[in-house]
Amino acid sequence: MARKRRRFDAAFKAKVALEAVRGLKTINEIALQFKVHPNQVTLWKKQLLNGAEQAFEGGSAKPAKSDEPDPAELYEQIGRLKVELEWLKKKVAENS
Repeated sequence: MARKRRRFDAAFKAKVALEAVRGLKTINEIALQFKVHPNQVTLWKKQLLNGAEQAFEGGSAKPAKSDEPDPAELYEQIGRLKVELEWLKKKVAENS
């Protein structure tokens, strides 16, 4: 019977990779601790080191973009929804 493939989230991968970067334990010890293959630990470590420079790119420190949508867009959407609701109410009344 085939084994089911495990999927690891980014936080777990980062935790394992950081442990490998610290160098306090061997790759094999880390692999045993987290129950993954040693090759996987090495791969995640390389990915962490290769992606580390991206954390410092971008020049000056800019505030992060807000995830909140633009109020003007929200008011526009409210207007469209009100028109649609009135139209639907009218159609339902006609069919009743």
